[in-house]
Amino acid sequence: MIELSLADVAVATGGALVDGAEPTATVTAGVEYDSRAITAGGLFVALRGDSDDGHRFAAAAVGAGAVAAVAEERTGVPTVLVADTLMALGRIARAVVDRLPDTTVIGVTGSSGKTSTKDMIAALTARSGNTVAPVGTLNNELGHPYTVLQADRDTRYLVLECSARGIGHVAYLCEIAPPRIGVVLNVGSAHLGEFGSVEAIATAKGELVEALPADGTAVLNADDQRVRAMAQRTKARVVLFGTAPDADVRATDVAVDGAGRPSFTLHASGESVPVRLGLFGAHQVSNALATAAVALACGMPLPEVGSALGQLRPASPRRMDVFTRSDGVTVIDDSYNANLGSMTAALRALATIGADRRTWAVLGYMAELGRFEQTQHEQVGRLAAELGVDRVVAVEPEAAGIDQGARARAADSGWEGQSVQVPDQQAAIALLADEVRPGDVVLVKGSRYRTWQVADALRETADSALGDREAPA
Repeated sequence: MIELSLADVAVATGGALVDGAEPTATVTAGVEYDSRAITAGGLFVALRGDSDDGHRFAAAAVGAGAVAAVAEERTGVPTVLVADTLMALGRIARAVVDRLPDTTVIGVTGSSGKTSTKDMIAALTARSGNTVAPVGTLNNELGHPYTVLQADRDTRYLVLECSARGIGHVAYLCEIAPPRIGVVLNVGSAHLGEFGSVEAIATAKGELVEALPADGTAVLNADDQRVRAMAQRTKARVVLFGTAPDADVRATDVAVDGAGRPSFTLHASGESVPVRLGLFGAHQVSNALATAAVALACGMPLPEVGSALGQLRPASPRRMDVFTRSDGVTVIDDSYNANLGSMTAALRALATIGADRRTWAVLGYMAELGRFEQTQHEQVGRLAAELGVDRVVAVEPEAAGIDQGARARAADSGWEGQSVQVPDQQAAIALLADEVRPGDVVLVKGSRYRTWQVADALRETADSALGDREAPA
C-alpha cells in the first residue's frame, strides 16, 4: 500500500474531513471494507450491502487502529465524508496507481477464462518482478480497486481481471487502473441475459483495448472474429494470438494426452519452442497463448516463456482442479462458475480424461442468461450426450433444460447414456455416493455455489492429486 495522508484521500475522493480527521494523519496499512481486517494505520471504507451496513462498524474499525473511516454519513469517529463509498474506493485506488509510474498494469477480459489466464500471466510476470494480482476472482467495481490497493512502490506488474455486466463497466475499471497491456480472450454468452446480445458483450469487452495508450499493447484472440475485429478500436500495438496462420503468437501441433493435458508448439517472431502444459483441457491452449503474448511483450525470451508455461499449475480453486481419490475415482472440480463456453470446454475435457472410463457430468444452473436460459441449458445437455457422457445429472430445477437436452439428443441419436434431474445438491451427493464406482470420472460444474457442495463431498475422500503426478505419455 502506498502511504496517503487523509488530505490526499479527501482530494482523491472529493470528500470532507470531519469529526477530528487530521489532514496530516497518514494511512500506512491496508484499505479495508471489513472492519475485522483492519490493522494499525489502516483505512476503513464503510460500504452498504444488502444485509448489513458498514457504517455500523466504523467505530470498531477506528478502535482497531484505523486512521479514519471513509463514510457517507458521520459516524462519530474521524471520517472522510463522501457521497458514495464504493466510488470513493475506486478513486483512492486511482490515486495509488498515479503514484506508481513504473508499474505495468495488465488487464484481462473475456467471457470465459479470465481467472485462469490472470493466474497464468501473474505466474510468468512474477519471474521478472514483484507482481500483484487478485486471489481467485476479484474483478468488479469492489474487488478491482481492492486489488489495486495491494500495490506499492516495489510492484512492477499489476495483473487485473476486468468483468462486465453491462456497457461501461470495463471502461470504469480501466479508469481506476489504466492498463498498458490489455488482453481480450473471447466473446461468448456469459451474462447474455443482462447484455441482451453477443454484439453488446463484444462492445463491452472492447472497452479494454479502447483504454490502452498508443504505446500500449492489445493482445487479441485471432481465432475469435469478434475479438479480432477489436484491432480497429485501439490505438495501441496489436498482437494476435491463436491457431490462425496470421497469429503473431501461434500454436501448432496441438494435442491432448490421456490425462487431459495439452501440448503444442509455440511460435513467435520466427522462433518456436515445444510446450507441455500442466493444466487440464484443450481450452487452456488459448489461455496459454494469451499469456505467452503478454510475457513476450514484457520482454521475456521465448524459450523462458515455453519453460514457464510448462511449470504452471492451477492457482485459483474450483477451476479445472483435477484429482484422483483413493478408490480411483477422478474428479474434475470446475464448480466455481459456468456459462455455455466454459461448460463446453469442461465437457470436452471430461470426454478426453474419461476416454475408456465411465463418465459423469454433474451440472448446475448457468446464471444470467435471461431469455436464452432454456435453449442454452438444452445445448449443454445435448452436447454432453453427443460427447458420449455416460451419466448426466442436472442439479436443481433451474437446470432442468440440461436434462431435457440430453434426453432429446438420446431420442434423436440413440445415445445410450442416462440423464436425471435431482432437486438439490444433497440429492446429487446421495446419488453419487450410491452409484459412482472405482475408476469413474466425475465432472462437477455450475454457476457459483450451485454445485460446490457436490465437489466438496467428492473431495472429502480424496488422498492424491492427479495434478501432482506425471501424466501418462
